[in-house]
Amino acid sequence: MTADAPTIIATSIGFRPTGLGEGDWSTGPIYRLAADYANAGDHPRLCIVDTAAGDNPAVLTSLYSAFGRAGFVVTHLALFPQPNAHDIRELLLGQDIIWVSGGSVANLLALWELHELRPIFAEAWQAGVVLMGVSAGSVCWFVGGTTDSFGHPLRPVYNGLGFLPYSNSPHHDGEAERRPTITRLLAEGSLPDCYATDNGAALIFRGTRLHEAVTQLEDARCWFLTRRDDGSVEETPLPTRFLPG
Repeated sequence: MTADAPTIIATSIGFRPTGLGEGDWSTGPIYRLAADYANAGDHPRLCIVDTAAGDNPAVLTSLYSAFGRAGFVVTHLALFPQPNAHDIRELLLGQDIIWVSGGSVANLLALWELHELRPIFAEAWQAGVVLMGVSAGSVCWFVGGTTDSFGHPLRPVYNGLGFLPYSNSPHHDGEAERRPTITRLLAEGSLPDCYATDNGAALIFRGTRLHEAVTQLEDARCWFLTRRDDGSVEETPLPTRFLPG
């Protein structure tokens, strides 16, 4: 099954440590919600795209374990040192969910352009495959946003895939530079109006319109930032639904 409308879930949500050792993680309720949006049943097909972290084998092992224990049928797309799939389009179009990891969004976008992935992701999105990700895997679907890809201070990235015609600020409450940096960029007119997520929160878009904002942490929020005519920036908290479990 597939989503009944093009769906993107942009998050600042990672994984929960199980306490059983480094790299042993569990998934939270946002991933089951993604499966529900994909109409995917108990065993959704999920493709990990870890480009932003360099297709790290240790990270991929942890991700396979976390998603597998949660009932997902897991595969991955690697681009290092070369693509691991003979037909990338067939791999991605065959999923219920494509999940993109955090890391360097600048490197991710450069490699995706080199491998001509944008039209494949666009086709998958339009076909009802849920596009999802955290941090770099959130910013990539927007026009741009803030990134530590180049180190600190944070810098803007302008070459996102642009499926969502806004900018994006992940970790809005969790990293001291995020809120002032995106506010300055909006005030300058460098980036369009912005959707932001605190750590633990997520934005769900149907088509290019926000459908709902959700969180796994009771105090986390989602925000919309817009530039006023006088150049000041208004930040508005969004109604945010708590996901128990």
